[in-house]
Amino acid sequence: MVFKRLLGALGVGAPTVDTVLAPGPVVPGGTLSGEVRLKGGNADYEIEQITLELVARVEAEYEDGEAEGGVAFGRFTVGGGFRLGEEAEQSVPFSVTLPWETPVTELHGQSLGIVLGVRTELEVAGAKDKGDLDALSVAPLPAQEAVLEALGQLGFGFASADLELGHIHGTGQQLPFYQEVELRPAPQYAEVLRELEVTFLASPAGVEVVLEGDKRGSGMFGQFGGGDAVNRHVVAHEDVEHRDWTAEVDAWVRALVDARAAYAGHGGGGYGAHGHKDGYHGGHHGSGPGMGAAVAAGAAGLAAGVVGGMVAAEVVDEIGDAFEGEDEDEGGDEG
Repeated sequence: MVFKRLLGALGVGAPTVDTVLAPGPVVPGGTLSGEVRLKGGNADYEIEQITLELVARVEAEYEDGEAEGGVAFGRFTVGGGFRLGEEAEQSVPFSVTLPWETPVTELHGQSLGIVLGVRTELEVAGAKDKGDLDALSVAPLPAQEAVLEALGQLGFGFASADLELGHIHGTGQQLPFYQEVELRPAPQYAEVLRELEVTFLASPAGVEVVLEGDKRGSGMFGQFGGGDAVNRHVVAHEDVEHRDWTAEVDAWVRALVDARAAYAGHGGGGYGAHGHKDGYHGGHHGSGPGMGAAVAAGAAGLAAGVVGGMVAAEVVDEIGDAFEGEDEDEGGDEG
């Protein structure tokens, strides 16, 4: 698509740009490919540099409230150093590698409500203009999909997903934000958990799975009060197949519940001995960005509990609004 405010800094008659991404979703750490299509204006122009910027709509929580805005999490120079003739057309192909911690936006083709985009910046005659903006679709890695499917098999239901500004203490997190997938508890855990939050931190070696349980103050462990518990598990990419993921993930959740009960019984509080979320994170959300509805997941897996939210045009509008007025800030609004 050609962005409406395209190349405003360069004036009327400047070149136009249309970035076309290869069809289908990519995966974290995978290759994003496509081409940048340029059309010359009413004169010859020197195209000094073409840059792609990965952007995300991220939430930040503070003691006195919360805010959201656009955060850039990757930049790639994909072309430049050539003359674009008057009304001439030229395509610049590109192939770049996404960060391993790139958030997942869909599960089995169903939107999770996460807003990601690829923004094209064109530098002409010393002037930079952020023009084309395209929605970025990211599917889960096999390890991420296996864990989510196991949770669905156990009866957990999708509630929402969002991106939180901040850092999870004790992990190898690289990006300035992390993704939370919030799930309604399975029936067998409904008395002890209000919700279960899942965060994936992928790397070339594998995926770190962070589980956070929001405990109820009543029920089986009610004498210990409510609170949160966190535990972490690392899954190597090559270890995904030939494992009983439903049984394994169920054991993770049970260990999460049991650890919180044991820790609280000794007078502990907070996140227990497993670690905690640091930085800007200070609470929990009941809904995620852009989701119109969600239903409980059944035996078919967690994807059955996800109702598609935003179409591509809506995603572009959302991320465009997040960056509105921030064109002079190269890093976006990090709260």
